[in-house]
Amino acid sequence: MTNNDVLRRIRYTFDFDDNKMIAVFAQVDSQVSREQISNWLKKDDDTDYQECKDADMAIFLNGFINEKRGKKEGSQVEPEQSLTNNLIFRKLKIALDLKDDDILVIMESVDFRLSKHELSAFFRKPGHKNYRECKNQILRNFLTGVQNKYRKND
Repeated sequence: MTNNDVLRRIRYTFDFDDNKMIAVFAQVDSQVSREQISNWLKKDDDTDYQECKDADMAIFLNGFINEKRGKKEGSQVEPEQSLTNNLIFRKLKIALDLKDDDILVIMESVDFRLSKHELSAFFRKPGHKNYRECKNQILRNFLTGVQNKYRKND
């Protein structure tokens, strides 16, 4: 999944308008323009489409954590320059204050079964003997489950 896909899905799930997206970035003392947000959210084949870089996505996710959990005192966490699906998954877990059992329920809601051991492998440090790479399919299913759980159906 691209950062743009993740950004679009989070925006849709939590019904964030442009002002709210800008406010999420501002949570970690970062400024983005409405045009930047708009270009990141465009479809890949649009002429104005711009790729959301890993650093920008990390800033957004850090802001999303602050938005959902409250801003910590002092300096903000430095955004990662390189993101993986594992890091995105971890940051979403933190932002939504999800425990392993909560994630397993979310995954089951989209008919995707994981064991606790498989799930914990995604949150280990790379290089750990039980570390497992989070594939696009797993992140996509998680985001779909989050959407089912958090999206307000009007």
